[in-house]
Amino acid sequence: MLFPAAVVPINVGRARSVRLVEELMHQEQRLVAVVTQKSPDTEDPTLGDLYVMGTVARIVKVIKLGASNYSVLLQGIARMKLVGMAGESPYLRGRIQRVNENLSRSPEIERISRELREVARALGEFSPPVPRELVTVAENAAEPGSLADLVALHLPTPPVTPADRQQVLEAEDLEERLRLAHHLARRVHELHRVRKEVHQLVTGEMGRSEREEILRAQLKTIKEELGETDESEEELDQLRERVAKAKLPYEIEKVAKRQLGRLRAMQGHSAEYQVTRTYIEWLADIPWSRSTDDRFDVEAVRRALDEDHFGLEKPKKRIVEYVAVRKLRKDGRGPILCFIGPPGVGKTSLAKSIARAIGRQMVRISLGGVRDEAEIRGHRRTYVGALPGRIVQAMKKAGTINPILILDEVDKMGADVRGDPASALLEVLDPDQNSTFVDHYIDVPYDISHAMFICTANNRETIPAPLLDRMEVIEIAGYTRVEKLHIAKEYIGPKALEEHGLTSERLEWRDDGYAALIESYTREAGVRNLTREIAAVCRAVAVRVASGEDVHEVATGAFVESVMGPPKFLEEGAERLPGVGIVAGLAWTPVGGVILFIEATKYAGKGNISITGQLGNVMKESVAAAFSWVRTHAEHLGIDQELLANSDIHLHVPAGGTPKDGPSAGVAMVTAITSLMTGRPVRSDLAMTGEITLRGIVTPIGGVKEKVLAAHRAGIKHVLLPARNGKDLEDIPQEVRDELRIDLCSKIDEVLAFALLERPASPSIPPRSDDDDPPLEAGR
Repeated sequence: MLFPAAVVPINVGRARSVRLVEELMHQEQRLVAVVTQKSPDTEDPTLGDLYVMGTVARIVKVIKLGASNYSVLLQGIARMKLVGMAGESPYLRGRIQRVNENLSRSPEIERISRELREVARALGEFSPPVPRELVTVAENAAEPGSLADLVALHLPTPPVTPADRQQVLEAEDLEERLRLAHHLARRVHELHRVRKEVHQLVTGEMGRSEREEILRAQLKTIKEELGETDESEEELDQLRERVAKAKLPYEIEKVAKRQLGRLRAMQGHSAEYQVTRTYIEWLADIPWSRSTDDRFDVEAVRRALDEDHFGLEKPKKRIVEYVAVRKLRKDGRGPILCFIGPPGVGKTSLAKSIARAIGRQMVRISLGGVRDEAEIRGHRRTYVGALPGRIVQAMKKAGTINPILILDEVDKMGADVRGDPASALLEVLDPDQNSTFVDHYIDVPYDISHAMFICTANNRETIPAPLLDRMEVIEIAGYTRVEKLHIAKEYIGPKALEEHGLTSERLEWRDDGYAALIESYTREAGVRNLTREIAAVCRAVAVRVASGEDVHEVATGAFVESVMGPPKFLEEGAERLPGVGIVAGLAWTPVGGVILFIEATKYAGKGNISITGQLGNVMKESVAAAFSWVRTHAEHLGIDQELLANSDIHLHVPAGGTPKDGPSAGVAMVTAITSLMTGRPVRSDLAMTGEITLRGIVTPIGGVKEKVLAAHRAGIKHVLLPARNGKDLEDIPQEVRDELRIDLCSKIDEVLAFALLERPASPSIPPRSDDDDPPLEAGR
């Protein structure tokens, strides 16, 4: 930009400007109007692209730099306004109006001029980048107008922009022009003053650090020359480097440096030296700022879940929703997910799929059997062998501040005199508190709020209520036979072949082979035992291949039986016959639903009832309620009161080595006692569940999906459920509902109508033996 009284060299390269310069070179006046473009990016400006206010200038000197390229020295003469265009070819021509300068001076103008000169002189101490010409201008500019123009011209860019200089050029009022120039000069002075102070602080700190390093290096050299080299000094230097590279927060760095200072004063062989050194190493190794970039891609997560798991539509849907919310919320907070379900249904592998899809590190923390609070919060450093808790250890292992931490088996934690780890987890799983989590060993606040916590459990009932309240529970029930068959074909079978070094040419699996393992050799909610049995078949073939035999086997049902031996489980519905006093109940366990048989027999006595089978208090109360209801309604049921008064009843639940409890066997107990006392057999293809009241009302129970799946696995064809559990039928897979008849009952009379057959005309029902009972899997 050109101001009056200023001499500025410019390069001329545009064709039209070159034509103008070449024509003026041969004239005496050589006057031009100089205006500035509004945007430097405009290649061919018109009137609208130019500022109106400019400067009349004289071409003092022209130097030819090359073909169609000149260097022109311009001297500003006066301000002018561009009134209009007179032509654009062969060069721009315009009509201008000269702006007359107001040379009158007032005391205010003199005062602002003095202040502007002082600021311009003060800017000289920041040279460079401030040009030295500013000081010359402040000393030699006589007129206030020229002083404002020349100061504005020589102020550095940035922070002064062409638009700022244009404002000064357009200010026709002298006092306003001086104020604008003074404001720009003050802004530049303040900026460079702050920069100089910051530079001095940084340089001073760096100088002090460099001085310390030089002195340490000299001291080390002196000790080496004297033969007094100390290994502890090398350790301290390495620790200091690790602390510096860890990029600790300011407060944490102060703690680490204070401990380093204490360490320098200790003897290297002392116990406290080792404790302090280990503590500093932990501070340096824990991630404080390093993180991985999240890939919260909803489609990628859905694709990863589908690749790794079959079925589980509701859990997958909730996980996708969870990831979508985490993508939209930038604060990184979200609910703590808790997968609850039987073993082997894919709880931990779901969490692994999430970690793989979003690109985070994953660390699994097993909490089964943990009984010490210090396992979560760490031990205080005063104890021998103290270490941080499992949370901090997991963060160190992950190496980032935003891993996925899987808290496995949270339902199996205990509590004793050493504290309650479940209570310590309350702070860990609370998004409002875990940003300042304090481990007893680290003893400084540590932010774990960026980590994603996923918990797994088998039994909701054993999770403390305050801990459960902090988590969002996602129920994962067992698989159906169809789902297990698909999982075996698509996932378990191919993986087992690869792990055992086999190919499909050596061992070709057929659907009936998988079905034989599912129905006759496993009886579980998940697929863990199925995986083991498939591996057993593969091992049998692998042995033959390794022995040099040319094996080409087809894994059909017959081949599986030849390898695995006789079936471990038989289909109860096919083996059992209708019997008196024998009822199939349905029970829920942490490992899924199971069939629970209830047997009743009578003998001469005084109307008492005895109970065996290691039943809990709640189940004993259900027996008492069932017996009371039967005695109350004996006449209605067709039971001889004299027989009831002179008979004792023995109620037994097989698998006596397994503790059993819960109210949901009430309807089965009423049915067993009624069948026994009336002599009416119970249907063998039917199972039931439900709690009863003394009024004969069937009340709702839990675990409906697990119980119905257990009945389906056992070959049961007809299931009775409480009427108020009708809403839970939606959770049962459609293929199971298609194969089962499910009736809803609100009263015990309805249950008896479905369950009891008519009394046989003669005692044609053969006595039962132990062989008639279906085998029960141990632990169920």
